Amino acid sequence: MSLNDFDIAILGGGPTGCALALLLARTCPRPERIALLQADDQTRYGYVPEQDPRVLAINHGSRVLLESLKGFPHQAALIQTIHVSQRGRLGRTIIRHEDFDVPQLGCVVRYASLHAQLTQAVAQSGVTILSGSAARVTHQDAQGIEIRQGDHLIRASIAVHADGKPDTEITRRYAQMALITQAQASLPRPGWAFERFTQEGPLAVLPHPNQAGQQSIVWCCAPERAEQLTQLSAPAFSLALTQMFGTRLGALNVEQPVAAFPLILNMPQQAVDGRAVAIGNAAQTLHPVAGQGLNLGLRDAAALAFCLQEWLDAPGSHPAQALETFQRVRGPDRQLTARLTDVMSRIFTTRWPVVEHAAGLALLGMDLIPALRAPLARHLLQGMRL
Repeated sequence: MSLNDFDIAILGGGPTGCALALLLARTCPRPERIALLQADDQTRYGYVPEQDPRVLAINHGSRVLLESLKGFPHQAALIQTIHVSQRGRLGRTIIRHEDFDVPQLGCVVRYASLHAQLTQAVAQSGVTILSGSAARVTHQDAQGIEIRQGDHLIRASIAVHADGKPDTEITRRYAQMALITQAQASLPRPGWAFERFTQEGPLAVLPHPNQAGQQSIVWCCAPERAEQLTQLSAPAFSLALTQMFGTRLGALNVEQPVAAFPLILNMPQQAVDGRAVAIGNAAQTLHPVAGQGLNLGLRDAAALAFCLQEWLDAPGSHPAQALETFQRVRGPDRQLTARLTDVMSRIFTTRWPVVEHAAGLALLGMDLIPALRAPLARHLLQGMRL
């Protein structure tokens, strides 16, 4: 069994783990002392990264970060206007990029493209990349932490879990599935993204980076409804989607396969366990409404890299203070974003008219009074940062 020794071992080679590796490499005196442990089988939801059909909503703050790391993909669809509405009830809000003096509110990228770009950047950063079976922490003590990856035994001062879903118990299992597909709009509106709240769950229609007029669909609905919809023919599914969304983009024609994913909220109170720390989806799994998952994970990575800067100059010392600082500064953002997406995913599905009308009035109020929508929009635009 081979033995390797590092200052920091990052378990997981997804976008959040790669971003952390790049951030650490910029300030670490010896980037080769940072290890990125990639699993040979990175299959998630049945897909390897290069075939993953998902798209990701990247807000303005995340795009600036990724571009500084040379990790932003070449192909992206801009989001300059966000239209938020409730099906069958009063109220809607429009958020425009001009309101915040930014060129765009965000963009949509393919997961496969983002992963490939970040992986290429890490390969050129000087960070040590180790591939094999999925890595796992086996032991930690006062001297360090032990990780096994197949036949490799790895010792590090800090282990960072960035390898997907957290291992803790599920905080909430939503009575919703997310249907993911692509649609061609007969009346496309370039630069527009739509979040349509229905009694079944939120329906997001976003510009797709593949080609003009193509839309990325994230349709959240009850599991029984999801099963029925996935059994429909493409024309029948297209008709059901258009009826649920409305005619703001004309007819939505779906020709791509429809993938279904279960939705959960997993929000452990503590992100730090001794010398181990979790970031991104390893620290929290959110409902996809408003597309905050990766953006929150990238803020985790940026904050952790910042908190570890002083420790990296003297890595022989204990990292407890740096990790405690990370946990303290990230707590408010993690909690607020999780609560915000949780409430948004459920408040419109109560089927209580009073609640639905109140939510509609809130949307209308935010549309009429910019000061009311600004805090929400700013959080979705950049979140809480150091």
